Amino acid sequence: MMNDINGRAVLITGASTGIGAAVAERFAALGARVVLHYNQSRQAAEVLQDRILSGGGDVVLLQGDLAEPTACDKLVHEAAEKLDGIDLLINNAGTMCGRTFIAEADNSHYDRVMDINARSVYACCHAVLPLMRSRKRGNIINVTSIAARNGGGSGAGLYASAKGFVSTFTRALAKEEAGNGIRVNGVAPGTITTPFHERDSSAAQLEAIRQTIPLGRLGTAEDCVGAFLFLASDQLSSYVTGQVIEVNGGQLMP
Repeated sequence: MMNDINGRAVLITGASTGIGAAVAERFAALGARVVLHYNQSRQAAEVLQDRILSGGGDVVLLQGDLAEPTACDKLVHEAAEKLDGIDLLINNAGTMCGRTFIAEADNSHYDRVMDINARSVYACCHAVLPLMRSRKRGNIINVTSIAARNGGGSGAGLYASAKGFVSTFTRALAKEEAGNGIRVNGVAPGTITTPFHERDSSAAQLEAIRQTIPLGRLGTAEDCVGAFLFLASDQLSSYVTGQVIEVNGGQLMP
């Protein structure tokens, strides 16, 4: 039975709702010591914190706008202080920033999309690597997207491009850090019913997508958790690095 999540020091960005929240709750239930990062969703983060604590879990909340590179560095170092190091970093924070066609996007929209979805992944990894290298071990899981492979839906081209960066960055970093005992992998969710799509997708858009999925339904945040558990466990995946696990119900079969 997998038991090597117990006691792990885990930082999860963008963990107040959706996939991040589901992952945080499951890891805490398995005995991980979790720092749950949020930006604007303080109330949701506090509700999740209370639920984890009432179940006997160990969780701390930290806030920050990870579109600001200095906030990434601050978050990682505060989390490391709270946890006495970081065993696992899950870069989950991301958003579409609204559907905007590339031809109609301005520089500020481009900057916001790239800063939160791509640059924050780089900045958090850059901050955590010295901590992991000093211990000669560590694990990083970056959340990319089905959009990284298919270019995204209507008005999501910049978001898809940012996630394409995340997928390639994951592979590059895995090569660079393998000799330091650090594994780096990714999870690429498909169309998952979370606040992400509540904000930026209509019911008609989601139904049209559902009809393209062989399993016949949209995904849930809980559907994604198993991939994170697999990649986080050295018992299950110690020989896995530089990989991106697709979790999409068959919507895309690369």
